[in-house]
Amino acid sequence: MSPHHTPASPAPPAPSPAPARPAELAEQLWRSLLALDEAAAVAAVLRAMDRGLAPESALLDVIARVQGRVGEEWAANRITVAQEHAATAINDRAVAAVALHPAARTRPHRGKVTVACVDGEWHALPARLLAEVLRLRGWHVDYLGAQVPAPHLIAHVHRTGPDAVALSSSLPTRLPTAHATITACQAVGTPVIVGGAAFGPDGRYARLLGADAWAPDARTAADALARGPLGRPSPGHQPLDDLPHLQDQEYTLVARGKQRLVREVFVELQENHPPMREYTEVQRERTAEDLSHIVDFLAVSLYTDDADLFHRFVLWTAGVLESRGVPATSLLPALALLARRLSDFPRATATLEAAAARLTRTPLTPTGTTA
Repeated sequence: MSPHHTPASPAPPAPSPAPARPAELAEQLWRSLLALDEAAAVAAVLRAMDRGLAPESALLDVIARVQGRVGEEWAANRITVAQEHAATAINDRAVAAVALHPAARTRPHRGKVTVACVDGEWHALPARLLAEVLRLRGWHVDYLGAQVPAPHLIAHVHRTGPDAVALSSSLPTRLPTAHATITACQAVGTPVIVGGAAFGPDGRYARLLGADAWAPDARTAADALARGPLGRPSPGHQPLDDLPHLQDQEYTLVARGKQRLVREVFVELQENHPPMREYTEVQRERTAEDLSHIVDFLAVSLYTDDADLFHRFVLWTAGVLESRGVPATSLLPALALLARRLSDFPRATATLEAAAARLTRTPLTPTGTTA
């Protein structure tokens, strides 16, 4: 080697790829969902985590964000029910992939939380996301999944002794069941934190039903639990203590008479609403389903003594119908017939009449999957 020769410097290492931005990854995931390409969806999320995206951000800033878009697109009639179900299933697989990624491995160092959906609640992904976020934060989590009957939940609480129960529900029609479940958990000394669209955007129904805490999203719930233990509930509390208006029996009688109400109003619509005579069998089935939902939401508005809950549902339903080419005013005959059949129920009648009035003067834009 010549004394004047200088060895070549080693090449600098190639720069690491920049971490994926959650918004960009959410768009990639959305395109994969539209294509029903599970492999591409999961691969995109895992690749972003390999490049440094935090597991919690993958769960909440990407998967949860895209799942919200799924509901909005279904309501606006831009994707089908089948596409919505398939997309939700793919997102659930993406959550599982995040949970198994090496970056998500966390040794439990906090207490124990049981996460469950209210009985009758099939929308399990929000609860699943919360369970995984709590695991990332160091909690020992028992995730019980969708539609957990209260007796089975209480038996599990007795057996495992969690520090808290986290209860999820997306549908307001599950609020009476949620109320009974909250009270049952508290009766055995276990505090309950609730979340999900059923409890209102501001948590008004969580407070009404006596929950020990409410959170609008998984991050807020995890933060609340991390600040310290929820206060132990006082024993001897009963659901009627929260809702004295139930003594008028309107909720009970409407809920118990649901099948008869739906059947009788459906028959009257066929006889007195000329457009129904031209309906196909599928359209007739959809009409019966809509009537069933209307009575369900009327009943829960009586349970909570909140007529606005029913009004929001009617306006949302009208917006969904209009996005499918069905006039919003098609709901008016059903509301009028229900009001006539419930004329001895002052709260129910006032709620139906006010909903009909709002329906005729409010712009309709469906923006989500639940009222």
